[in-house]
Amino acid sequence: MAKSSSLGAARALVAVYGVFALAASARGIYELIKKFDQAPVSYSLSLVSALVYIVATVALARSAKPAWFAVARATIVFELIGVVTVGALSFLVPAWFAHPSVWSWFGAGYGFVPLALPILGLVWLNRHRAA
Repeated sequence: MAKSSSLGAARALVAVYGVFALAASARGIYELIKKFDQAPVSYSLSLVSALVYIVATVALARSAKPAWFAVARATIVFELIGVVTVGALSFLVPAWFAHPSVWSWFGAGYGFVPLALPILGLVWLNRHRAA
């Protein structure tokens, strides 16, 4: 039974990452095309977060293989560092974030899921190490 629930948790995690990959990509592309000159830092960060979510989604989906497991871990650690750094900077230097990015204010615009997601991803990876 534990194997079944583990598979379900993995699928849910990959699904949430996939949703964020799509949402951040759509947002980043729109901002790049329509509004980039208004807030290049924020909108560049939206594109970076989109790329991180895309790589994390693929890597988590294939994390049964050691190489993909390593990619997933590295990507999610990068994501956590990014969310914490951008989140802190958005409070410390609000002028840089007049327009929010996905990671601004620790992901407040997305219900703080961008802050919780890498933590959950790392917990899951630590419990399910690749062979």
